[in-house]
Amino acid sequence: MKISFVAFPLDKNLKAKEELEKKYGSVEPENADYIVALGGDGFILKTLHDYLKIKKPVFGMNFGSVGFLMNDYNLEGLEERLINAQLTNLKPLVMKTLTPTGKEIKAIAINEVSIRREKYQAAKLQIVVDGEVRMEELVCDGVILSTSAGSTGYNYSASGPIIPLGSNVIALTAVSAYQPRHWKGGLLKDNAKIKISNTNPSKRPIVAHADHIEAKDVISVEVEMSNGLEIPLLFDSDHKIEDRVYREMFKSN
Repeated sequence: MKISFVAFPLDKNLKAKEELEKKYGSVEPENADYIVALGGDGFILKTLHDYLKIKKPVFGMNFGSVGFLMNDYNLEGLEERLINAQLTNLKPLVMKTLTPTGKEIKAIAINEVSIRREKYQAAKLQIVVDGEVRMEELVCDGVILSTSAGSTGYNYSASGPIIPLGSNVIALTAVSAYQPRHWKGGLLKDNAKIKISNTNPSKRPIVAHADHIEAKDVISVEVEMSNGLEIPLLFDSDHKIEDRVYREMFKSN
């Protein structure tokens, strides 16, 4: 079994990486059967982005605070855990933004595409779904378009719904909607093509993020589920991602 270890550069992570490499050996990610990422949710997202093209399954070990996408750290029994791990193929979103000068930025979002006001004034946004205007003007601090994998993060903090994997929907969640007052958003089919336009870009600029990738001064953002791109993520067989989703959904605090 060929394993590649990557770690967020903190002392405890790097020490664990050294111990794992001593016990199991290590190869470059391109030559590995598995990539093991040591860090938190943010680091495993970066790892998935970094090695998107080589399509190697990634197994995260948690050294962060939340670790929703991670597994527990243990030096022992790693090979058996990898062999028995549950493979979950994540379907990311594709974001395409446009600036007033015609510049386009295209990026992949495993968790969410977030759009927010760039200055002190609220954004004024038009929402189009599959070519039909669904909301002529939404006045808000921003909106979030979330995958099921990302629904327990920023989306949930903004009072968006938690989505079980395999639900074939995208969450559209408003952040601090002023008009319509307290509008929360809704669920869209995962084959929907969404376009969000800034109706007043000169006075109320917005910025868009696909996970950690930023596009500033945008006049429109187009989002859809990727066609054919799936990202392999591994979870311990006794700690399945579906169970984690339901625990988040029904926890009391």
